Amino acid sequence: MAMQRPGFQAAWEASEEEYAAISELLQARKEAGLTQEEVATRMGTTQSAISRLEASIRSNSHSPSFATLRKYAHACGKRLIIKMV
Repeated sequence: MAMQRPGFQAAWEASEEEYAAISELLQARKEAGLTQEEVATRMGTTQSAISRLEASIRSNSHSPSFATLRKYAHACGKRLIIKMV
């Protein structure tokens, strides 16, 4: 059995959560058949802001607010639901 470095498991789990969050955002937009520009228009923002939002999930320095994620979900015709498992 290979020995894992300290903190490796926590880092792996964090990246797994980030990937899942990004995947959910992109899947919602895809299911709605929307471009970043269309989501931006519905949210009253710019395409570049949506691009940053979709990328910011992976950022340690900036995380989108609950309100922003809710607006994104609504723009895609979805509801934002957060679960802890």
